[in-house]
Amino acid sequence: MTHTVRALLAASTAAALVLGTQAAAEAGAQAASTASPPPTLAPTPAPSADPLPGTPQSTGSQATAATQAAPATDSASPASVEGIGTSGDIVVTAQRREQRLQDVPISMEVVTGETIDAFQATDFKAVQNYVPNVFVQQTNGNDTIYIRGFGSPPQNFSFDQAVSVYVDGIYAGRVRQALNPFFDVARVEVLRGPQGALYGKNTPAGAVSVVSAGPTKEFEGSVTGVYNFDLRGIDLTGYVSGPLSDTFGLRVAARIQDQDGYLFNRFNSKDEPNNQLQLFRISARWEPADNVDISGKLELTNQDRSGGLGVSSPVTTRQQVKRTRYIDNGPLGEEQSSNRSVLGSVTANIGIGDHTLTSITGYSWFNGSVTNYFDQETPSGAITPSSVYNMYPERFRQFSQEFRLLSPSGGTLEYVLGAYYDTSRYNLTQLGGFNIAALNYFGLMETNFRQKARSISVFGQATLRPFDGFRVIGSLRYTNTHKDGTFGGRLRYGPYALRPVNTTADQSIREGLTDPSVTLQYDITRDLMIYAVYGRGSKSGGFVSNTYGTTDATFVYLPERSRNWEAGVKATLADGRVSANVSVYDTKFTDLQSSVYNPVISTYQVGNAAAATSRGIEGSLRVAPSRYFDITASGAYQDVKYDDYPGAACLATQPIAECNPASPASIQANNLAGVRLPYTSKFTGNVAVHGRIDVGDAYKIDGNAIVGGRSGFYNSDNQSPLYGYQSGFAKLDLRLQFGPQDERWHVAFVGRNLTDKLTTGSAFLLPAPITAVPRAILFVEPPRNIAIEAGVKF
Repeated sequence: MTHTVRALLAASTAAALVLGTQAAAEAGAQAASTASPPPTLAPTPAPSADPLPGTPQSTGSQATAATQAAPATDSASPASVEGIGTSGDIVVTAQRREQRLQDVPISMEVVTGETIDAFQATDFKAVQNYVPNVFVQQTNGNDTIYIRGFGSPPQNFSFDQAVSVYVDGIYAGRVRQALNPFFDVARVEVLRGPQGALYGKNTPAGAVSVVSAGPTKEFEGSVTGVYNFDLRGIDLTGYVSGPLSDTFGLRVAARIQDQDGYLFNRFNSKDEPNNQLQLFRISARWEPADNVDISGKLELTNQDRSGGLGVSSPVTTRQQVKRTRYIDNGPLGEEQSSNRSVLGSVTANIGIGDHTLTSITGYSWFNGSVTNYFDQETPSGAITPSSVYNMYPERFRQFSQEFRLLSPSGGTLEYVLGAYYDTSRYNLTQLGGFNIAALNYFGLMETNFRQKARSISVFGQATLRPFDGFRVIGSLRYTNTHKDGTFGGRLRYGPYALRPVNTTADQSIREGLTDPSVTLQYDITRDLMIYAVYGRGSKSGGFVSNTYGTTDATFVYLPERSRNWEAGVKATLADGRVSANVSVYDTKFTDLQSSVYNPVISTYQVGNAAAATSRGIEGSLRVAPSRYFDITASGAYQDVKYDDYPGAACLATQPIAECNPASPASIQANNLAGVRLPYTSKFTGNVAVHGRIDVGDAYKIDGNAIVGGRSGFYNSDNQSPLYGYQSGFAKLDLRLQFGPQDERWHVAFVGRNLTDKLTTGSAFLLPAPITAVPRAILFVEPPRNIAIEAGVKF
């Protein structure tokens, strides 16, 4: 960790010196005056954001007090929203009302569209280094978001997510929905801790709200092109937006990407994975009356990836991350991942007296598939036959409807009341093939999983102001969930089944879950706020979707529950030029849903760990001494351990006498109480620096640097200190942009991971007899890559 901290400090200091020399000198001359809003970090001004459904910008008397204090405008003003590396008021909708970030009694971070565009972040994996206590476990096609050490393991595809993602207010609970690529985004709000009361189902660890850009009041457009030298490919984005009449506005946005990968496949002499991406979104807003607005969005995604992210590594040494692999085309075709998806929503806000009634209708559909092979290159460099491979085709569709009634703001009592309904269908097929010479075995096994789900919930939040500056906020949600699931397996071909295959399961789940929260909030002064929160969250139970040999006895796992204590301070100082936030928390999970790979039986064991607790502290500091220079730093410390985990799979460090993975009785007696959870770093943090230098009266140079790092963590289920441990690291992203001060065009240099840290998102053991030479498989994250960017705005 010492090296990580040193790297963070050195990189941030160097960036500050390079980018801020002239700006810091100007800051001294301006110290006596109030700083004006800083310039945008992005190559183009931030796209305007539709307010979160249920937070109309102005419908007569429905405009909130927070909006009046810091309005979210439709224009593309650089100060309309803000994120890492800037200062000023950040307007968020975490509590279903527009509020300044500094007024919200929640530990949260905001990454704006400017930051996402500036560093060409394609999806949530690309921004995890900017948000402390957040981790994305990268695999070959079923990634998972963790907050404060908790998430839903990716191995059981049917898990609902412990960190749910909402796209323009629409619940996206499946992984392929949650990690759809970003484009034309206004901001991403990351809320830590249970959010069940207002955000609803499956948020025991936290929630992520992605807000896309909406139509603007004035006609505008933008086209930006990127060429990445290391990935040898292009990334084109653009939008056109504006009014078609006094009451109707339209926005059309698109993104096209075609880039190679960073792993060289010796079989076909290609750099993999090759990524091809086409995204399209159309947004409309109609305001037929002062107290009515109706908006709709339709987003289409077409994504294809050829190749994978896994490389082999020895099992007797620390991770040896490399950028070469050998994978030939097997019986299931080439290694690939694909996804076709549709996301649509219609939101209506209607003013009824001083209240606002909101209707949100959503539809989501995807058809995706991932095919996995594993690096055939042994640690000695020899090539072995492809001995194991699998494929996971998925289909999903969901319909949702939500109604909310929003009271006026600013009075002694304000409230939100609502009801929510959704129904979904999910189909998953698993094809698992083996070609094991030692057993004279070849074969292909198949499982089929089908799920129908329905949930209904009612919720409310009330804020009472018994006296000036003090607020008591109470929230409550009740959710009723009904799921029907079926499972069946068979041997498609082969002399015999490697494991029990011809099994079936058919079960139903009916459950009711209640998620309450209470918040005490006090404004000591206008610029200093303290708060304390007690809240509970939950995640519904479900079915084992892709474990061979599943029967009725092993098909169902229990709901997951969390409770959270949190206290924090938010301060704004020096006339808004400095802001500081600190929070401490204690989060406990019970019946923690788990899926752990057992290399002895070569499959995943799904169930519930008894309990685990995460304790920690999170903080952020933003300093903007001038409109041309600002620094932001944020960090977190967490301690995440099992409180009780009987029947846990054996760890790599446990001797056979303590835990024998081949003995069911030994596993049943194993308890991991006191053991740290995998995928959790004790320390995470980032430092961002922004500086601007004017070139004459017409041009400017903008520089942005972000260093993000984390301490070491186990990234294999069995917590191997060798092949399953990722050491601490720090990564530097840098952007230098030149263009006119009116930002009508720009050119930019963009470097990501300039420290060239080769890291892994996850790892697992590929043992004998599945392979003749035991080896670990590591999923490699992107190394250093450099791009040039150019864009125009009209």
